[in-house]
Amino acid sequence: MSAAATRRLTTAQALVRFLAAQYTERDGVRRRLITGTWGIFGHGNVAGLGQALVEYRDAMPYHQGRSEQAMVHAAVGHARQLNRLSAQAVTTSIGPGATNLVTGAALATINRLPVLLLPGDYFASHAADPLLQQLEHPVEADVSVNDALRPVSRYFDRITRPEALLASALKAVRVLADPAETGAVTLALPQDVQAEAYDWPEEFFADRVWRVRRPAPDPAELADAVRAVRAAARPLIVAGGGVHHSEAEGALRELVDATGIPVASTQAGKGALRHDHPADLGGIGHTGTAVSDELARTADLVIGVGTRYSDFTTASGTLFQHPDVRFLNLNITAFDAHKLAAGTLVCDARAGLSALAEALSGHRVDAAYETEYRAGKARWEETVEAAFRAEDDGAVPTQTQVLGALDAVVGDEDVVINAAGSLPGDLHKLWRTRSPRQYHLEYGYSCMGYEIPAALGVQQAAPGTPVWALVGDGTYLMNPTEIVTAVQENLPVKLVLVQNHGYASIGGLSESVGAERFGTDYRHRVADGSFTGAPLPVDLAANAASLGMDVLRAKTVRELREALATARTAARPTCVYVETAPPSAAPPAAAWWDVPVAEVSAREAATGAREAYERAVADRRHHL
Repeated sequence: MSAAATRRLTTAQALVRFLAAQYTERDGVRRRLITGTWGIFGHGNVAGLGQALVEYRDAMPYHQGRSEQAMVHAAVGHARQLNRLSAQAVTTSIGPGATNLVTGAALATINRLPVLLLPGDYFASHAADPLLQQLEHPVEADVSVNDALRPVSRYFDRITRPEALLASALKAVRVLADPAETGAVTLALPQDVQAEAYDWPEEFFADRVWRVRRPAPDPAELADAVRAVRAAARPLIVAGGGVHHSEAEGALRELVDATGIPVASTQAGKGALRHDHPADLGGIGHTGTAVSDELARTADLVIGVGTRYSDFTTASGTLFQHPDVRFLNLNITAFDAHKLAAGTLVCDARAGLSALAEALSGHRVDAAYETEYRAGKARWEETVEAAFRAEDDGAVPTQTQVLGALDAVVGDEDVVINAAGSLPGDLHKLWRTRSPRQYHLEYGYSCMGYEIPAALGVQQAAPGTPVWALVGDGTYLMNPTEIVTAVQENLPVKLVLVQNHGYASIGGLSESVGAERFGTDYRHRVADGSFTGAPLPVDLAANAASLGMDVLRAKTVRELREALATARTAARPTCVYVETAPPSAAPPAAAWWDVPVAEVSAREAATGAREAYERAVADRRHHL
């Protein structure tokens, strides 16, 4: 090919052609990096990227969304299902279309998941100034609303000249494909530049492969880690999302089988071991199991694998109470590996776990320790059975019985998606995860409205797999619009819509911190201004049906089981609607979570809550 060969295209056309030629490769398997583009068109992208996507529709699949935030959620769900080896792009108009991306971008970056954002922008030439929806800044004329995406993006650029894309596009996809740096990537595209033609080098459009590395541990760090594990009497592994992203589940199982070290999991890491593995203790932290949290309090070595140690995992610094506890963190990012003053293994999760297993050959924890945690696991399984069990099939189900009914229906391949409300706590404690991809909880940002659009992205990534979006009424009302997209794209997602007439999780939290459940019910306002009247006459099932879903209403445990079984085999988007009976019957939290309580108040509920808060916060430790 001649070095002087060029192709005359608009900037938008060149970007689409470039993205269609990008690939990742890990372990010898090549995948397309950008598998498709979500878009809602308006002024700012319709004449540029809109035209480019129709011009090259055979090279770049297009998906029509209804909400810009939801399109990002769909793309994030897609990337997570594919272990961050593929991603999707999202294009919007300028103005509100662009600012609606911010929540989704924050979610992607916090969860270390790749998504490419392509919002329209003002005229780079300022020929039309100010234009419709343009933010005018009195002293910075180059600022637009897209600058709100800077703090939630791992890479950001505004392409003010066509040739600027040559360098910026390469930098953008490098970040998307890098497991240590990935997150939301934003290329803001002024609308005049999108439509401007340029003579692009042919090399820009050649197939390009981004190899996803598996960096091995440093020998000195590995030696220190092995000494720490051999010296520990009560080691505990905390498995985070990095285990899944690295496809390191097999390596973790081999290490655990050889050493007997038990495993507790974060929300992102649940499923790193199958639920019935003898060393799997389930979730850890504020929403964790009693057996995990009991062991965490007495662990002398905590081995974090691919976790960023959120406050839910550490119980706001109160969980790990052994007087001599030390931490060993295996993480591909040094930023996370150094948390809690840990010894570090900065490397790929699979490479690091395999190296540890080999170096620890012949080492095993004391038999009494294994007997202890296996007995605790057996006791917890009785707790799960009690929460799932329904004594009367004709009764209205509790929320935990809804999970029990679903547990009885799903297969190993099913994917269960949730993000916010009271369900994440119940799921983390109780769900029996059967495979690495089954448990899909977005709890880095815990974003209401994530579940339905994420289910679309997962379904695109795993056609033929039953995909379940579990939502409460509060979450459903935040973002039901992508039901229409599911119908349009014929994606047979399954929606389990749980009606409990309010924000159940925050209602419980409100009561515990002395806020008296104020503003957390979906009920009529009564004379004193509170919301304690009758439930609102809102029919969410009818709403889902009006958006195109098949809807199955279940009033009893028996009807619920039948509806879930029908939905699982449905070829169309299907909703199972169930109203639950209070209380949820979930076991209480076995670890604390820090939500500061009013230091002074004239109300008895708040003063009592403050006293409890001061007792709990006294247990916080700074691990140095």
